[in-house]
Amino acid sequence: MVDYLTYYCERGTEPFRTLSALPDDEAIRIMESLFVEGSVLWQRFERPAWYLEERKRTERWVRDEFVKKGGRPQAAYPVCLVLGSSPWIQRHAPAGGAEHRISLAAFGDADVSFTYPDSMISHWLGRDKPPAYFQPAYHGQVFTRAEILQIVKARGLPELGWESNLPSEMAHYIEAQVWNHDILDTYRRELVSAAPRGEAAITVAPGPLRAQA
Repeated sequence: MVDYLTYYCERGTEPFRTLSALPDDEAIRIMESLFVEGSVLWQRFERPAWYLEERKRTERWVRDEFVKKGGRPQAAYPVCLVLGSSPWIQRHAPAGGAEHRISLAAFGDADVSFTYPDSMISHWLGRDKPPAYFQPAYHGQVFTRAEILQIVKARGLPELGWESNLPSEMAHYIEAQVWNHDILDTYRRELVSAAPRGEAAITVAPGPLRAQA
């Protein structure tokens, strides 16, 4: 059974960050700098203001649905990770990226929600229900830890055997939305303090947090 979450980022940057924590104008500037036409990962930033509004709308939806299931979000927005790891991200991410893994046991049931796939895609699929792609058991749904682990127990991770009719450019992983940032902040500080002095890449983490780059 998969028992960890992964945060993907550029090597040498601090992990567990999110655009949602920034003022809108700063987030838009960052998205403009990251946009690459035709890139599977960065094409989504072509219209940064629209993307930011859709992102906020999706985060409100996930939060509201999670609360209905007993979640207790401690923040207005989540930090998004992946349940297990994602070959899709590994294929499409630029060379030199880093993976930071944190034990799922570090969080309580009320701290983390899950969607399949990426929450923005799931929200769109659940809203518009395109006949070619929509799967009502998974899309437009927000899952608790117990619910998603039951699905994984029965089917495995989606990138390792699920039959999916989503286009290849859409993310196929299970996204984890962490709503307790204090836990992530603690691990971030430990990662930074554990990094060799003068070395930008964070590759080793103490305690239950395992990082690899």
